[in-house]
Order: sequence, then structure tokens, then C-alpha cells
Amino acid sequence: MSTEHPVAPNTSAAAHRDAVARLTAVDERYELLTLPSERGPLRVFRNAPRTLRDLYAAGVSDHTFLVHDDERLTFAEAHAAAARLAHGLVHDLGVRTGDRVAISMRNFPEWMLAFEAATSIGAIAVAMNSMWQTDEMVYGLRDSGATVLFADDERMARLAAASPDDALDPITVVATRTTRTSCAGHRVVPIDRWLAPAADAGPARALPAAEIEPDDPATILYTSGSTGRPKGVVSTHRNIVTALLAWELEGAVQAVLAGGAPPAAPTDDPAEGDQPAALLGVPLFHVLGLHAVFLASFRAQRKLVCMTRWDPATAAALVERERITAISAPPAMTGDLVREARRSQRDLSSLRSVGGGGASRAPEQVRQIDDTFATAVPQTGWGMTETSAIGTLIAGADYLAHPDSAGRCLAVLDLQVVDDDGRPVAPGERGELLVRGTSLFAGYWNRPEVDAEVFVDGGWFRTGDVAVIDAEGYLFIVDRIKDLIIRGGENIGCGQVEAALLAHPAVREASVYAVPDERLGEEVGATVSVDGDLTADDLRAFVGQHLAPYAVPRHLTLTTEPLPRTASGKIFRRAIRDAALGAG
Repeated sequence: MSTEHPVAPNTSAAAHRDAVARLTAVDERYELLTLPSERGPLRVFRNAPRTLRDLYAAGVSDHTFLVHDDERLTFAEAHAAAARLAHGLVHDLGVRTGDRVAISMRNFPEWMLAFEAATSIGAIAVAMNSMWQTDEMVYGLRDSGATVLFADDERMARLAAASPDDALDPITVVATRTTRTSCAGHRVVPIDRWLAPAADAGPARALPAAEIEPDDPATILYTSGSTGRPKGVVSTHRNIVTALLAWELEGAVQAVLAGGAPPAAPTDDPAEGDQPAALLGVPLFHVLGLHAVFLASFRAQRKLVCMTRWDPATAAALVERERITAISAPPAMTGDLVREARRSQRDLSSLRSVGGGGASRAPEQVRQIDDTFATAVPQTGWGMTETSAIGTLIAGADYLAHPDSAGRCLAVLDLQVVDDDGRPVAPGERGELLVRGTSLFAGYWNRPEVDAEVFVDGGWFRTGDVAVIDAEGYLFIVDRIKDLIIRGGENIGCGQVEAALLAHPAVREASVYAVPDERLGEEVGATVSVDGDLTADDLRAFVGQHLAPYAVPRHLTLTTEPLPRTASGKIFRRAIRDAALGAG
């Protein structure tokens, strides 16, 4: 999450409210209206694009958009390529409004072209975790009901390894950056059928006609829960577009509070040589990469420089070569960049913002960013896949003064902290964080029973975070109710890891927990009761066949004794974790 506008000094809640009111008043660029909904009144931007299709169309220009190695596409070229893909989806593959189109690959330009194509015709883009292994891929495809999958070579190889017993209905795999022509009996179509070299592509075609409403579903992103399989988060066009404009508005608020004028409309052409540029180093299947980096670039006319694998030395070289102005990444990655900047002495003076997200940033890293990048301000915020990545934002002097805070609430959302009985607590008291507002997701895909648990009266969503909001409106995340591990921005459900461990025939019991890690924030730890001579390496190899690499326990404690239990017979997780950490 980041804004490249001037950043205010430490300011009061009243001053922040006044700036928001001024910029959202009648006839202002960010004018807010209130619309009724089943969940209560929603604040919407009067001048927002109705859908993602409209967002893309308004951004067509001859400015550079996508950069990958030596490949470059302008906004106009990318839009034309997405239109060709859209025609292929509609006319060759029969994709219709509401159909699911999955994408699973590294951060190649084709990822974004496929996403634009799918969401421009009213299909639902399923952004699959590219680190998922075969079992997880099959689950995601089956759960979403996707009929088309855009996949690169690595992902096609994983899908091809699926067992015939997986009972996955045949789909069409659009093969991307690979020469594979078969994939476990699924139909395979090369993406080059539609993305021919520009010289052979023929005249640009308009997008196929489509009727899309703001509240139609646009995306499904999978997020790990505390138990069981990942859940599909369904977000609408309105959810996403609202989030994008909320970030813009907060950038304008920061500029006003800093004593300046609101920045020029982001749709204005940037001056020659003054185009903003962002480094895409985080995965596009996360809302941080998808919303804050990719989709936010259309209105900003921002160049997007793609990385398919994180490497701090490569990142620093790209910042220098492409004159990157913004990077948003989890603390592990921004910490890497700080160390690389100090080591390499590259010219990183183009940077204007170093944003965060996905996990809490240590206060010391906030100061390191400020010290290392003379022209850039540190920023972060709190958000979730379920909130379209937005929630709060804090930057600059405000962030340095409150380095353990996630900032103040953005204008289209409301936050509330409640006690165990659901009653609001006083400022400064801790409780569960609730959120409601226009960017809040429509619900979990085919999980009405889960929706009933997490949505409460008044349209409030239970986040599962334990938080404090002080008298000045600053949010502090202090704990989690949900049994989750956040490793470098990846949410890992303890229950899912435990299920993979328990699938081994020599495992009797398992308890999974977070282990503090200096770089990643948290690592996966597990204490496992086993039969026989099972080794930690053998167990890791087994679960690695079923889990993404980041979810495989790094810290494993094996015992032949039963795991301790509470008086009620439940595994005593806290005692097990404390014992393992004490032993380490």
C-alpha cells in the first residue's frame, strides 16, 4: 500500500476528518454519495468507474505500462492484447458472464492481460496461488468451478501430475510461455493463438460486448482460514474500484495536511520523463500485488516493472534502471531492499515511497527505511483480502511517530473494536476488530455457513484480529483470534498444515503454531507425535507433496509421547508451543 504524494506530518484526528470532508464534498473529484444496501448504507465515489472494464478503457494511452525483461507494452498495446484474449475466451472457448477463469503463473505480463480480458467480459477471475502444489491446484479449480485456466510451464506440470482419482472435470488450459501441448487429458490451447506478434495481429479489435453491473462478482482470491481448506473471497467490481479510489483519496488527504494542494487528477497524462513507476515484486494472486500495485496503475498511468521471482539485488538494479518511484511489499522484502541499498550503493534516489502490507513491520525497520532512502517515505496499512486490501494507512512523519500503528481508517470503511459480547469498547481498550463498508467483499464462494458466522448485525465483518483504536483513531493490531501463521505476507492455516501432517500413516497427533522469525515475521512450527523411526526430513518431504513450500513446517519437534491436552480433552496448543520455543 502506498501513495506517492506529499505526506503530512503527525496530525490530529480532527484535522484528518476535516481534510476528508473537504475532498469528498459535493462537486469535488472524490465526492462521496451514500447508497442503501442489504448490509446498510454504503459510501461510494460519485465519479468512480462503474466497473473494471471502464477502469481499463479510461487508462488507454501511449505511455509505457508493462515492463518484463526486454519486453515493453504501452497501456494501448496491453488493452488491445487483452481484447484479443477476450475474443478468444468468448468466441473460441464459450466463456460467458459469471463463468470462472483461473490464472496460475508467475508475474508475467500475460497474467495481467488474462485478468483484464476475463473481467472485461463479465467472467470471474480466479487468482490462484502460484505456489500451490498439485492437490491444492486441483482443489482450487474444483472449488471455483473454473472452466479455463491460464497457466505457465511450472503450473501445467503440477496439474499434469494430478491423480486420475481427483475427479476434476476437463477444463481448457491456456498454455503460457511453454511448449507443452498436453496436460492430463485437459484441452490445451496455446496463448499465442490470440497473442500473435504485433506485426501479425491485424487491426486492433474492440472488446466483445458485455453487460456488467458494479455489484457483479469480479474476482475470487483464496485465503487461508484457521481450519480446513482455503476459502474463496468473492469481490465485486464496486468493491475493487472503491478500494482504488480510497487510496487515491488518502493520498490527496496527505497532500492537503502537508500544506499543499490536492494532486492533479491521476488520469491526466504525466509529463514526459516524469511517469511514476512501480516495482511488482509481490505475487499478483495477493491483493497487495493485484490491487495496490497492478490495478492502481491504470488511473495513475504508472509504469509497472514485473519481477517473476524476488531477489533484492535484481530489485535494486531495476529501481535504478527503470527509475522506480514506488514499491509495496511485506516487511521481509522491504528489509531485504534496505540491506541491498546499503550494500550495493546503487542510485535509488527515484524512490518516493516504500509501502508495506501483508504483515506487521518492526518499528526499527520503519526507521531504517527513513534513514536509507533519503527521497522516500515509509508507509504501511492494515487490510485484508476480504476488504479489497484497504483498511487503514499511515505514512511519513506520522508513521515514524507511531511505528507500531497501522494508521487511520480510510473514508469508505468503518472500524469498531468490540468485547466478547459484541459491545463496542472505549478508545484504548482491546477487543476484536470489526469492519464494514463499500470495499468489503460479497462473501465466501459457496460458503454461506461461514458467511453467517463472520457477518454480524449492521453489516459488520469479524476480522479475527485483536486490536486497539486509540482516541486519535490510530489502529494497533495486537493479537489474532484466528489460528493463523503469517509468513512473509502469506496466511497459513494451522488446521490445513495439521491435516497434511496427519495424512502420514506414522503420525498420531500434530499441533502447528507460529515461530517468531526475524526476516519473515513468523515461520511454521509443529510438534508431532509419531510411531516408529520417522524423521523430520521424511515428514517434510511427505507434506511437501501436498502443501505449498512456504507452508511446510521449518521447525519440527517429533516425539513418541502423546501430546498434552487440556482438562476438556483438547490438544494444549499454547503449552506445546511454549515448550517448543523454550527448547529452541
